[in-house]
Amino acid sequence: MDDDNALLESKTTFALGGDLTVRRIGYGSMRLTGAPEDRRGLTGTIWRTARDRSELTALLRRAVELGVDLFDTADAYALGGGEELLAEALHPYEGTVTVATKAGVVRPSPTEWVTHGHPAYLRQQAELSLRRLRVERLDLLQLHRVDPAYPLADQVGALKQLQEEGKVRHIGLSEVTVEQIEEASRIAPISSVQNLYNLSNRASEAVVDHTAAHGIAFLPYFPVSLDDAHAGPLAAVAEETGAAPSQVALAWLLHRSPTVIPIPGTASAGHLAENAAALEVRLTDAQFTALSGLTTPGAAA
Repeated sequence: MDDDNALLESKTTFALGGDLTVRRIGYGSMRLTGAPEDRRGLTGTIWRTARDRSELTALLRRAVELGVDLFDTADAYALGGGEELLAEALHPYEGTVTVATKAGVVRPSPTEWVTHGHPAYLRQQAELSLRRLRVERLDLLQLHRVDPAYPLADQVGALKQLQEEGKVRHIGLSEVTVEQIEEASRIAPISSVQNLYNLSNRASEAVVDHTAAHGIAFLPYFPVSLDDAHAGPLAAVAEETGAAPSQVALAWLLHRSPTVIPIPGTASAGHLAENAAALEVRLTDAQFTALSGLTTPGAAA
């Protein structure tokens, strides 16, 4: 029985950075901003703080009750409002919740996302994240985007300096190639990579393989973004497993690599419970292979 429990634990958790164990379904909080109607589709500005804060703080606390213990945010979400909302809902974290944030993008207007990787700016933003999240050390600080205007060594070096100062526990990257991961890894240990990846968009196949081979957490964002081509096959597997199609899409990601930690986001309590329960959905190798064959690597969502 102990062996069975250990096997189940290995499938449902991952030790991020080797020492920070989290369950393999996280929560992406990017869209918890503005008004509820602004969160639909892919066109939300992510600009203003949430109007329905009490409902969203209750939702975030419900996520913890459902076993979710990894929450992803960024300093660019609502100009820091996303971090403040997480702190309002979940602080004090008491070692039970891991918060991942990002720095490296500026928001001069509601429609602009501008990469900015000046080392001094990254360090400043980390200091602001520490204040907004009400902590003395960030669990995971990810470089939001690589800025071609500055050497990657300087950008990762700024995060490493913060780590050496005890202000950052683990360092991550977002939207990077294998070559960039390898270059960054020569500067500091890289504990996570966050790229767009799902059944419909597999441009990061090589990155998924690389992170799996090196024990790096891979956090796919928009993990259940699907196209019409998947509706029939997903429905068939869903019927076989007794799960919802969105749960099957998450289960496919979990099956894809043992270091994958999807971070679906939702403002719906029903969808939240459904996403959290996807951790218990098991696909057979045949089901995984059938779904994997639906899209060629690199296809866009």
